Amino acid sequence: MKIGGGAGTLASMMRMAVLGSGSAGNATLVQCGSTLVLVDAGLSAKQLVLRMAMLGIEPEQLDAILLTHEHSDHARGIDVLLRNREIAVYSNALTREALGHKMKSRIPWRVFRSGQEFDLGDLSIQAFKIPHDAAEPVGFVLNGLGTRLSLLSDVGHVTHLMREHLKGSHAIYVEANYDEELLERDTKRPWATKQRISSRHGHLSNNQTATLLSEVACEKLSLVMLSHLSSDCNCPDLASRTISESLRSGGHHKVQVQCANQHQPTEWHEFTSSTPPTESTSVSEVEEYSTTPSLFDAF
Repeated sequence: MKIGGGAGTLASMMRMAVLGSGSAGNATLVQCGSTLVLVDAGLSAKQLVLRMAMLGIEPEQLDAILLTHEHSDHARGIDVLLRNREIAVYSNALTREALGHKMKSRIPWRVFRSGQEFDLGDLSIQAFKIPHDAAEPVGFVLNGLGTRLSLLSDVGHVTHLMREHLKGSHAIYVEANYDEELLERDTKRPWATKQRISSRHGHLSNNQTATLLSEVACEKLSLVMLSHLSSDCNCPDLASRTISESLRSGGHHKVQVQCANQHQPTEWHEFTSSTPPTESTSVSEVEEYSTTPSLFDAF
């Protein structure tokens, strides 16, 4: 079943489709003009290819893969996907270091500094630090054609830096991992695991995400895509209702709130700006590496 058009269409707007999101794997397609990127590749290579095909996309059309952090549910598919393909992988140095020794393929790394803004085709990309139990996790703000998309997953607590980067977004992809009461009542997870999930370097709850969105939402915001929902300690209806009610109470009645699914891709979601795009002023300072694991070990 094909659920979307291929790259090269809708060249005057930005669009996003989530291939899958949850503890078993996370990956999101973003197209802006002629530029197509994959944010995280935590599904198996087979599933990445199959789900991209459902959206009318072939892996060879990708301009790059952007990595938020090295955990397997965000990077699992890279090695096999790039076994016979040349696709640039953008990460910061610590994420690259954490992943490099695991890769058998020759990976064309592009290393950015967290906090840096850099250009990638029709996109201007800002990477900003977030609190999570990984080497150096980041969120991304993707600007292009006058449109701003913010992506934020796997976050233990909300910071001022996060709020500042999410402000002014036309669309926000953000996790709503668990409901506090469902997590507390959960009998499958040991106490230590529950503590890790709810810690300052774990994940955001529905209420934390609702508060964050109420603080950053503006008249431009048209879409909130909730990600990384726990299959045991959350549900789409509960998460979307919590966030929607919070947004409406703040006067944001027209924001569409949806939940990404672990097992199948979403449709393409399109968003445009009512103002014309401005010329990018970002500075590209991305270091290029094309390494085998042995070369990387010496980094």
